[in-house]
Amino acid sequence: MGFLAGRKVLVAGAGVTGRSAAEALLAAGAEVVVTDGSADRLEALDTLLSGVELVPGLTEPPPGTDLVVTSPGWRPESPLLAAATERGIEVIGEVELAWRMGAELADAPVWLAVTGTNGKTTTVGMLESILHAAGADAVACGNVGLPVVDALLAGRRVLAVELSSFQLYWSPSVRPQAGVLLNLAEDHLDWHGGMDGYAQAKAQVLTGDVAIGWLDDDRVADLLEDSPATDQVGFTLDEPEDGQLGVRDGWLVDRAFADDEPLIEVSRIRPAGPPGIADALAATALARAYGVPSEAVRIGLERFEPAAHRAVLVADADGVKYVNDSKATNPHAAVASLRAFPSVVWIAGGLLKGASVEEMVRTEAHRLRGAVLIGADREVIAEALARHAPDVPVRVLDTGDHDAMAAMSTVVRAAAELAQAGDTVLLAPAAASMDMFTDYAHRGQAFTSAVRELLGR
Repeated sequence: MGFLAGRKVLVAGAGVTGRSAAEALLAAGAEVVVTDGSADRLEALDTLLSGVELVPGLTEPPPGTDLVVTSPGWRPESPLLAAATERGIEVIGEVELAWRMGAELADAPVWLAVTGTNGKTTTVGMLESILHAAGADAVACGNVGLPVVDALLAGRRVLAVELSSFQLYWSPSVRPQAGVLLNLAEDHLDWHGGMDGYAQAKAQVLTGDVAIGWLDDDRVADLLEDSPATDQVGFTLDEPEDGQLGVRDGWLVDRAFADDEPLIEVSRIRPAGPPGIADALAATALARAYGVPSEAVRIGLERFEPAAHRAVLVADADGVKYVNDSKATNPHAAVASLRAFPSVVWIAGGLLKGASVEEMVRTEAHRLRGAVLIGADREVIAEALARHAPDVPVRVLDTGDHDAMAAMSTVVRAAAELAQAGDTVLLAPAAASMDMFTDYAHRGQAFTSAVRELLGR
């Protein structure tokens, strides 16, 4: 990695991606400094890496710094990154670092990239399963958990890369062989300064050789049309036209990379329902862009197992279903979750991060038997329900100083009291979880435990 040898690089953030970036930079011959606001994270890093200078709480790059590699969640206006920019020091992310390192290899890996407001992890998992069915040396990486630099240094030949809007913002050079934009809805608006900035970051995934987008989302369709990619491929839940993938007579059909070829029956796709089908179409389009045969698509999708906390049936008791969709961390995802059930006692609330709930509540109010609201922005949702669903019984719970498990037990009991036979008690919060829980998985685990406690299982 000649472009890094001897350069002084500051790594901002000592989390998972920061540690991996530091390891990759050391291996490339760079002089590495790592900073973080948490002394505990730096101390943990000290036991894992040697040859790295650890400096807590930097607000200015050290003298002689040539490059800053930031963890994705750091905002451009944070004091350290703003100071670096003011001094003319380039700031990039770990994904961009992996891209530049790969570009220096004689045989660089293929990047197949996925972004969108919702469905990224499911799509990347489906893609990885399809690629494995085709015999490819592939791995899911990026926002899904495994840092891209780790996958690169491990020598994997095909990278199925999940990319958040933060990662894309800090990756100006990334041009995947094929990239897909799944959907666009309000999310992380506080970070990006509004919807335009968020959409602009997401559209970076469409700048490679093959751009793929969901035509049923007007904003995605517009960005796809404006993409500089050589090939533009759309997918739809309707019957596909020439150059598209879609659904016809209960089958996924490819009219983009084949001549009207049926690939797999929709009934065999998991998770079921429109969001799962759309994700399967996106994963299929990426795999077909790489040259995967139709049989591998079928086998890969049949083998795919959805991850936890994504529309998981926890229990069915006395005619009431209890479903954990804690991964529905924004209104767009919650709408998709609500539409899977005709009558719902809805558990919602948390951190909305600037997203509006008005349209969600207005369009889905007719399916609500009741609602139980928790978290920092519970009153925002309560006010929308009062405007658009005044007849729906709503319980707004201030869990106060209760621990997460005790709070969720109270929530589930309240929801069960509102439910009748034929209803679904649905955890689809439409909000992030960090006000009360470690993450969405912790929230989903709390819900699952509370349901089992309630039912004596």
